[in-house]
Amino acid sequence: MPVPSLAFDLTRLITRLRHPSPSGIDRVDLAYARHVLAQAGDRFGLVSTAFGPRILARAEALGIVEAVAAGWVEDRDATQDPVYRRLAAALGSTGDGGPPAAAPGRGGAGDRRRIQVRTAATTLRARGPEILPQGTVYLHTSHLRLDKPGRFDWLYDRRDIRPVFFVHDLIPIDYPEYGRPGEAERHRVRMETIARHAAHVLVNSRDVGERFAGYCVALGRPTPPVTVALLGVEPVFRRAGEGPSFTPARPTFVACGTIEPRKNHLALLHLWRDLAERHGPDTPRLVLVGRRGWEAENIIDMLERCPAIRAHVTEVSGLSSHGLAALLRSATALLMPSFAEGYGLPVVEAAASGLPVVASDLAVHREIGAEFAAFLDPLDGPGWRRAVQDLSAPGSALREALARRTTDTDLPSWTAHFETVEDALARTICRPDD
Repeated sequence: MPVPSLAFDLTRLITRLRHPSPSGIDRVDLAYARHVLAQAGDRFGLVSTAFGPRILARAEALGIVEAVAAGWVEDRDATQDPVYRRLAAALGSTGDGGPPAAAPGRGGAGDRRRIQVRTAATTLRARGPEILPQGTVYLHTSHLRLDKPGRFDWLYDRRDIRPVFFVHDLIPIDYPEYGRPGEAERHRVRMETIARHAAHVLVNSRDVGERFAGYCVALGRPTPPVTVALLGVEPVFRRAGEGPSFTPARPTFVACGTIEPRKNHLALLHLWRDLAERHGPDTPRLVLVGRRGWEAENIIDMLERCPAIRAHVTEVSGLSSHGLAALLRSATALLMPSFAEGYGLPVVEAAASGLPVVASDLAVHREIGAEFAAFLDPLDGPGWRRAVQDLSAPGSALREALARRTTDTDLPSWTAHFETVEDALARTICRPDD
C-alpha cells in the first residue's frame, strides 16, 4: 500500500537536461518519479537549492517530469529518434522496422534549456519543507547533492520526516583509480550523509547492500535498514520482431556505458584492432553506446587516431531508450567487460531483447545474469577474442545457446521492484521516530 505522504527529490532530473539522453541512473530516477507521482495520497516534488529545499505540488512536479522526458525524447518510437536512424543507416538496412519516419522538431538543446528556465521559475515560487505533512517520507533516488551535507540540514528541523535514500554503488570508494580526482572523498561524504539521515536505504543489488553495510561499520555508525530491489526492465526492451530493428551488414556487437577506464573499453579496442588484422574487411562491427567520460585519453586516442578502429568501431551518444532497444534487437551480442559495476542495467536489458550477453565475471553480474550470461575475466583477452569470433560465425552454436537462455529467464520487472519498495516504505513509516 502506498505511504500516505511522500516527497520525491526531482533535483537530478532537472539538472541532467544538459544531456540529450538519460544515463542509467537518470532512467531509474525517471521511473521512480513517474511511479511515485501517479500514486494516491499526498505527493510532492522536492528541489534542492542553495536557499533550502523547495516543495512543489503534485501537478507542478508531474509537469516537470514529463517536460524532462520530452527533452530527452524518451517517449518517441525508435524510428523517430534521429540518432538511431543515422546509426541504422550506417550499419545496415532498416529491416523489420520499416522506413525511418521523420523526426519531430523537438528535444534539441534549445528545448532543454527552455524547460530548465521554466522549471527554475516554478521552483523559485515554491515554498519550503514546512508545508510537508507530518511523517512524510522523503525519497532520494540519486546520489546528487549528497556530497553537500548542508543541503540536508533541514532534516534536523523536521525530525518527523522519514528519509529514504537509494544507493546505486560504492565504486568511487572501492575503486578510486577509476574516478575523477577527489571523487572518492566526495562519495565518502555522500555515504556519510545517507548513514547520518536515512530511516531506510534501498539498493539495486545484494552486492551493493553488503558494501554499504560494510562501509557503515567502518564509519562506526549503525547500519540503517537496507532493502534490495533489483532494477526492472522497461517494456520498450522487447525481442526481435516485437519492435523496430535493422539488419546489420556484418556481425555487430554492442557495449553500453560512459566511455571511461572502469568500463574496460580499452581492452575491447585492442581486441578490435587485433580482429581487424586477422579478418580485414570481414571484421565484425563494435558499437560503443555512451558519452565520453573522464580519464579516457588513451581510449579516445585509439578511437580518433587508429585506422583499424575507425573502420570497424562506431561511437554513438544521445540514443533514446527506444533507439537503444532497437539496436539491441538488431545486434549479435552485448559485451560488458567492466572492471566494476553497481548493477549493470544493459545486461538485463539485452537479455529482455533476446540478445546474447558476455559479461565480466563480477559478483553483481552473476547476481543478475547467472541464468543467461556467459562470464569472462575482464583481463582474459584471448577469451574475449574467442567469444567474439564464435558468436560472429554463421549458425553460431554459442549464439544460439546464449539466446535460448534469455528465453527461459524470468527477468526483474519494475512491477516487482516497486512492490518490494512499497513494502520497505510501509515498514519505514511504521517505525517509531528516532
